[in-house]
Amino acid sequence: MKVSYKWLKDFIDIDVSAEDMANKLTISGLEVEDVVYQNAHLHDVYVGLITKIEKHPNAEKLQICHTN
Repeated sequence: MKVSYKWLKDFIDIDVSAEDMANKLTISGLEVEDVVYQNAHLHDVYVGLITKIEKHPNAEKLQICHTN
């Protein structure tokens, strides 16, 4: 069964890392197979705001987006 670290923190007052929590659970008799970080694949991601959209002068299906 997969359990969210955040979900555990909702029920247990803990101030340890996910790895430390996994070790403590394993020592107490619960098997922790793996610690998976959901955002490990997200790197070099940028967020922008589109401030203006206009039609492309030379193409019907294209648009020009201005960003900040």
